[in-house]
Amino acid sequence: MSALFDSSVRQRFLFIASLQRGFRATHTPRTLCAALACALSLCACVDVSMPDYKRPDTPAKASWSDQKGASVSAAATIQPDWWKGFQDPYLDTLIARAIGGNFDIKVLAARIDVAGTQIGEAKAGALPTMDLGMGADFEKTTGQTFSKQYNVASQVSWDIDIWGKVEKGVQAQKAEFHASEADWRAGYLELVSNVSSTYFQILQFDDQIDQQQKTLVTNRQILAIYEGQRSNGLVPQTQVLRQQAEINRLTNELLELRRSRDIANNALCTLVGVPAGEFQLPRGHLQQRVKLPAVPDGLPAQLLARRPDVVAAEFRVLEAYDLVGQAKLAQLPTINLTGHGGTASFALTDLLKSFTYGFMPSINIPLLDPGVRAHVKVTQAQSTVAEQQYRVAVMGAFEEVENALVNLNSHKAQRVELQQQVDRLQIVADQIQSQLRLGVVSQLEVFETERTLLEAQQALLANHQLILSDTVLLYKALGGGWPSVDVEAQVKEH
Repeated sequence: MSALFDSSVRQRFLFIASLQRGFRATHTPRTLCAALACALSLCACVDVSMPDYKRPDTPAKASWSDQKGASVSAAATIQPDWWKGFQDPYLDTLIARAIGGNFDIKVLAARIDVAGTQIGEAKAGALPTMDLGMGADFEKTTGQTFSKQYNVASQVSWDIDIWGKVEKGVQAQKAEFHASEADWRAGYLELVSNVSSTYFQILQFDDQIDQQQKTLVTNRQILAIYEGQRSNGLVPQTQVLRQQAEINRLTNELLELRRSRDIANNALCTLVGVPAGEFQLPRGHLQQRVKLPAVPDGLPAQLLARRPDVVAAEFRVLEAYDLVGQAKLAQLPTINLTGHGGTASFALTDLLKSFTYGFMPSINIPLLDPGVRAHVKVTQAQSTVAEQQYRVAVMGAFEEVENALVNLNSHKAQRVELQQQVDRLQIVADQIQSQLRLGVVSQLEVFETERTLLEAQQALLANHQLILSDTVLLYKALGGGWPSVDVEAQVKEH
């Protein structure tokens, strides 16, 4: 029998038995209390204090430089479906299709699910674990009979979270979950903005293509006149060549506009979740389809609290704060309760006739573990990085809002000038047309006037698209239509 129990399985069970005997012999309640008192006295030397969470300080901004109107409330400023202010049902349909089919937004949604399941994984650290193992050992030694042994062993272990280290990890993971939700909001806002801007750009290309074709027709008519004058010796050949070169330039621009329209349409396909080239946006006219929404004056700076990227950055500051607390608590002793039991026999029929079991509490003191203290410094450094990233997000948000307001106001002012230019050139064109009927001017002067008018109309059309895009960027910079989020209030929910 001694040869049979020389196996590794026999050694494991002897080790379990020796632990049981050692616990019964030496671990009296008085000894355990003394060890616990020693551990608590060592804990007093460790700094595990954490200040109350506070949002990282950033430069204050009470108002926007380009807004001179009275302040308005956040709820009255931006509605959740703010893009409907463009009054274009087709755009509403595209955005709904993109929200349901875009793969980038689906990735962000999947990350929310990952963060949610990781909360459960973090909570599992406070629960007991149980292992069950079964095995058999077969051995044959020369000159001896064949031996076999069967065994079953189980162990239950529980690390008691007496200091709240596991709970700190749960809080950190909850903060990451909220940050992932804010990332989804940011992705949602980015998607809606990109669909809107791309849609406006495609419609602008359609109008520009139409205008460019009209300009080409006018320039070919001018070329025909120059060629007739050249044949009569009224203008030099260089005038004809110059006009032909102008037609080459306009034709090249027309080809470039068509190429740009196709590229933008491919981008729209990807945004709505269909393969590029599988969907073609019908031709349309930008100014006829899309209306310019009114943007209220006095937009309050507090709207920045609605920006999803700023909210996500602050939640990650909170996550880093909780991870620092968890790392500090990891310096304190841990109490582990372990229960184990098992049985072994030479025959399966005798396997459950005898059973060995034991209970072994233990205290682990990691005060002299350099890795634990180093991890505290690592989490503190990472917390500093998170705070600086939050400040970067806030400063970038200020800049984006200011730039959007500057661009919007400047392009609106330019629109006034461009509209006046178009109106005056239209009057000139009408008068030149009347003079042509009276024989006062030549057809060439009529065509030259029409060409100038078409160029001004092109500039006004481009300005209209810029104002629409500026409006989209302003809504995006202000966080769209999402409600504000107070991260400090979320701390109480932990």
